[in-house]
Amino acid sequence: MLSSSQWRDNNLLQKFSYPSTEADARLERIAGRRIGADPSLEKRVLDMLEHVKRDGDQALIDYTRRFDAPDFDLEQLTAGESELQSAYDAVDTGFFDILRTAVNNIKSFHQKQLRHSYFSTSADGTFLGQMVRPVDSAGLYIPGGKGGETPLISSILMNGVPAVLAGVEDIAMVTPPRQDGTINPYLLVAAREVGINRIHKVGSAWAIAALAFGTDSVPRVDVIVGPGNIYVVLAKKIVAGLVGIDLLAGPSEILVIADHTAHPDFVAADLLSQAEHDSMASAVLITTDDQLAEKVKQSLQRQLQNLARKDTARESLDQYGAVFLVEDLEKGAVLANRIAPEHLELQIQDPWPYLGKIKHAGAIFIGNYTPEAVGDYFAGPNHVLPTAGTARFASALGVENFLKRTSVVSYSRAALTRDADSIVRLAELEGLGAHAASVSVRLADLDPGKR
Repeated sequence: MLSSSQWRDNNLLQKFSYPSTEADARLERIAGRRIGADPSLEKRVLDMLEHVKRDGDQALIDYTRRFDAPDFDLEQLTAGESELQSAYDAVDTGFFDILRTAVNNIKSFHQKQLRHSYFSTSADGTFLGQMVRPVDSAGLYIPGGKGGETPLISSILMNGVPAVLAGVEDIAMVTPPRQDGTINPYLLVAAREVGINRIHKVGSAWAIAALAFGTDSVPRVDVIVGPGNIYVVLAKKIVAGLVGIDLLAGPSEILVIADHTAHPDFVAADLLSQAEHDSMASAVLITTDDQLAEKVKQSLQRQLQNLARKDTARESLDQYGAVFLVEDLEKGAVLANRIAPEHLELQIQDPWPYLGKIKHAGAIFIGNYTPEAVGDYFAGPNHVLPTAGTARFASALGVENFLKRTSVVSYSRAALTRDADSIVRLAELEGLGAHAASVSVRLADLDPGKR
C-alpha cells in the first residue's frame, strides 16, 4: 500500500491537453498566485511603517527584539568595522575566488546597460538634451534566510553590483540579524566586496520603513530594491512613490518548454529548483512528447526523496505545478507567452529559431546545459525578475533602476518666435491661460508692436 507521500508523488504535475477547459482552469489557478490585497495584513504593515516613522530607532529595536534577536540594542544596529574584519577571518579562502568571479561576471553584463547624457543643437539656436545621473542613495533589502544560517549572497550581488555601476554614492544594506544580533559573515564579506558602504541589522517591513522615512541611525534612501516576504512586498507597495522601488515580486516560477530531445532528469531537476523555494512557487512543463512527460514525473518522484526541502517542493508541484501537452511548439510558444513566466527554459532540439517566438519572459535559458541556477548565481544577467505575469510589461533589475534622466531645454529668440503661436494655441485649448501668457509676454518684449 502506498504511503500518503508516495501517493502524492505519483500524482505530481497533473497533465493537461492544451487548449482545453481543464487546462484553462489550471492556468487560472497558477495565475491566481498573485499577491492578494488582504486589508487586515496591509493594515498591519501600515501600522508598522507608522510606528517606525513616529518612533524611529526605538521602533526598530522593539521589532527586532520581538522577532529576531531578544537582546538586541542600539549599538548593534549598524555593523562596525571590527565586525567586518572578523567576518573576513571567518570565511574560507575558496569563497573569495568564487565571489570575485561572480561579481566580475555580473559587472561585465551590467556594464553594457549604462546610459550616457546626450545633447543636440540646431542652427536656430535650439539646445536639447538629457542628463543621466545616479540617485544619491539606494537601499538593498537582503532576506535573512533561515535565521541567517543560509545567507542569500546572490541577492547582494544582483542588487548591489548594478547600484555600484550606476554610480550611487550611498548604498545601504538591511538584513535581519541572527538571534545573537550578528550577521552571517558570508553576507558581510559579500557586501564589502560589492561596495556597499553601510549595513544595518534590521529586517521585514520595519526595515523598509527605515529606508523610506529615515531614522537617526538609518538615513533614508531614494530607491529600495531587493526580495522579501509578503510583509516586505506590502511595505514596498505602500512606500512606492515616496521612494523608487524595483518590483513587487511574487512567488518564484519556472516554465520549461521541452521536446523529445530533452533529458527528463534535467527537466525534473530544474522544475524542483523553483518548487523548493516556496509552497506557492509554480513549476510548469510544456511539451509535445507525452512519453517525456511521464519520464519527468518519474524523475521528480526519485529526486524528491533526497531533497532537503521536499515537503515544500511537493506542495508547490501539487498546488501550482502542471504539464501541458501541446500539438506543436508553435502552440507551446502561445501558451508560454500567455503565462509570461519569471524563468523560461528552452530544452528543445533547435532552440535558437524558436527564441524569436517568445515575447514575454523575465529571463530565457537556452539548451539542455543551461539550468536556471546559472542565472541565479554566476552567469551575469540579473536574477531579480518580474513574476506573476508581469513580464508582459516589466523587466529584470538593472543599472537603469538606479539612474534618473533629466531633460535639458534651451530656446533661442528665433526658435521661440517660430514656435510661439503653436504653443499659445495648444495652451489656450487646454484652458491654461498663464501657460499661454508666459510665451506671449516674451513675444511682446521681442516685438513691441504686439504689446
